[in-house]
Amino acid sequence: MSTTTYKGTNQLIIGIVFGVITFWLFAQAMVNIVPAVQNDLGINMGTLNIAISLTSLFSGLFIVVAGGLADRLGRKKITYIGLILSVIGSLLLVLAQGAFLLIIGRVLQGLSAACIMPATIALMKAFFEGEERQRALSYWSIGSWGGSGITSFAGGAIATYMGWRWIFVFSIIFSLLAMWLIREVPESKAETNHAFKFDFGGLTIFIIAVLALNIVITQGENLGWTNPITLLLAAVVIVGTFIFVRYEKNRELTPLIDFKLFKNKPYTGATISNFFLNAVAGTLIVANTYVQVGRGFTEFQSGMLSIGYLVTVLALIRVGEKVMQRVGARNPMILGTIFTLIGVAIMGLTFLPDLWYTIVVFLGFILFGLGLGLYATPSTDTAVASSPDNKVGEASGIYKMASSLGNAFGIAISGTIYGAVAAFSSVEVAATAGIITNVIFAVVSLISIIALVPKETGGPETTSPRQSTAHSTDPALE
Repeated sequence: MSTTTYKGTNQLIIGIVFGVITFWLFAQAMVNIVPAVQNDLGINMGTLNIAISLTSLFSGLFIVVAGGLADRLGRKKITYIGLILSVIGSLLLVLAQGAFLLIIGRVLQGLSAACIMPATIALMKAFFEGEERQRALSYWSIGSWGGSGITSFAGGAIATYMGWRWIFVFSIIFSLLAMWLIREVPESKAETNHAFKFDFGGLTIFIIAVLALNIVITQGENLGWTNPITLLLAAVVIVGTFIFVRYEKNRELTPLIDFKLFKNKPYTGATISNFFLNAVAGTLIVANTYVQVGRGFTEFQSGMLSIGYLVTVLALIRVGEKVMQRVGARNPMILGTIFTLIGVAIMGLTFLPDLWYTIVVFLGFILFGLGLGLYATPSTDTAVASSPDNKVGEASGIYKMASSLGNAFGIAISGTIYGAVAAFSSVEVAATAGIITNVIFAVVSLISIIALVPKETGGPETTSPRQSTAHSTDPALE
């Protein structure tokens, strides 16, 4: 079937969602089954923590690369490569008897996620238009947010009643189902007038800078923020970023990252706001730590406090889509960010007595989830719709990298501030300081939306007609 006649179907959406949850539901479950894996494999905690973190690290390092390759080599092809890597990575975890196969399997799962996330978003832009694209992206978000939201429950249940290896057996099954469901989808790729030459120089500089940034974010507190190693790594990030930008701007034909994408204000606004709203995830570590240390909650009780977050974020994703179709993307993005801001802010009221504070935190998590649910689809659709068709994989990769880096940045900064303040003051003051940090993240996210996303973005009046071909090229960005 040719790309000129193919129209996206529910089967394609289901296949893509199955592919997405191989990471967000199954690969992420490793975080919640640490004791079972450690006891079974007999490895030390340090090695296990490295294995866990490698998936996110490799996903973050290569997601932009994979998005660019999807545009050039084919979005379906890169999706298939991601699913095959998921099968192999999961199989290695099922067969693991020690650290070696565990680590290799986790690396492959990270590379799998890097391929699947931008390529599947690009497929949705290629084969869906207008409200149908927005609906498809809503289900993509449900697969992502839903998978990450229920991973602790699903992973814990499977590990308890069937054994932790069965988590990755299910991942293999879902990967194979995803491949079967999208088998009839025609290939989609960017049309270009020049030969493709991979940017190995840009990739090398990029990996060095992002790897240094990742170490600073995740290990800065342990190393010490004034430690010479931390300062040296920070310098590598700054210098590496400067060199990378200059190098990429001088590479006209096939840069790793085309910085012309950021000339488009809606795309830039969606990406920046996405980074800072994901940084608000630092609230989770601050609130959960405080209620356990300061209020005597068990891990289970603190987890139940946030159940409203999971319910509302899933319930509101399609609501955000419907609101966007009526009034455009800007208003639900603003409203969602405001709800998130309020929900986070009230969790900082640590002077309240136990019962009232418990109620406030429960309500705060509900508002948090409500806000993110409203924000998710309008933001993703703004980023996708604002990207030229021949760059949508790369643009999606940058947008999703902003999610990963924002999340890591927010958790690291929030945890550091909480720990630093707790060292010389009460845990109540430390929790409030950590929460205020996340309020600031939400405010910056809100400002970026107001300043950069125009009022008409994403509404029905801006829905473009279906392109005559799935790989036509948009004009140059303004």
